[in-house]
Amino acid sequence: MQKSMTREQRNMRSPYMIIMTVLLILVSLFFIFPFYWIITGSFKSTAELNIIPPHCFPMEPTTMHYERLFVEPSFQWLLNSFIMSLISMILVCIVASMAGYVLAKKRFPGRVAIFSLLVAAMALPRQAILIPLVRIMNTLGLHDSLWAVILPSIGWPFGLFLMKQFAEGIPGEMIEAARIDGAGEVNTFLRIVMPMLKPAFGALAIFTFIIVWNDYMMQLVMLASRAKLSIALGIATLQAEFGTNYGLIMAGATMGSVPIVLIFVLFQKYFTQGIALGAVKG
Repeated sequence: MQKSMTREQRNMRSPYMIIMTVLLILVSLFFIFPFYWIITGSFKSTAELNIIPPHCFPMEPTTMHYERLFVEPSFQWLLNSFIMSLISMILVCIVASMAGYVLAKKRFPGRVAIFSLLVAAMALPRQAILIPLVRIMNTLGLHDSLWAVILPSIGWPFGLFLMKQFAEGIPGEMIEAARIDGAGEVNTFLRIVMPMLKPAFGALAIFTFIIVWNDYMMQLVMLASRAKLSIALGIATLQAEFGTNYGLIMAGATMGSVPIVLIFVLFQKYFTQGIALGAVKG
């Protein structure tokens, strides 16, 4: 009886798995195609880009758009974006993990109120605090510097919320055992808490890097001089100067997407673990 049920379940599963596999492949192709189109378009000539219907492959590959892009300070723009995103990623992970651990495992007056205010801040749009942020950066003398983009990103409420939820799952017995063994707060955090927060670090690192990298509005308001521009702002200035040169724009977009792909590949293991653990907790 059990064998027959197992066979029936397998027979029912087989069409379901085939349909789901086909759907996943189609959805994957749907999301991959724009990236493929940008890469191939960056190697097409201007005349070939304007052909209707367009070619799926470059008939006569050329690197003219990359050569033209290298005349501009594109590497400096790329480096600026990478520095801003990397430093923001590191600082957000450090600050959010410490604050999340304190809110999750320490008991002090006002803890619930502080956490409630931080969660409420997640619903506050960035545009609402943009003018105060600009005035603060001007007062500190940091306007038109990379720190004007980095510092406001450190207090990202979502990062603290994510770390706090993960820190809730750390067994209190392990922390108490570390204290009994004579470990101080710093050693307890570094040797017990941080290793157990690795999945959360991976997820938060990817989210932070991508958000800061793509935060066009903050970069547009805080950065002014040409040497301090990010890759996104740099590509926008090229478009304004040279008209709508789609090949040049695609070449810049290709260069700008490489660091994001690399960061995701490096932290993919911890990112998937963090998503899985978050689903189990939910």
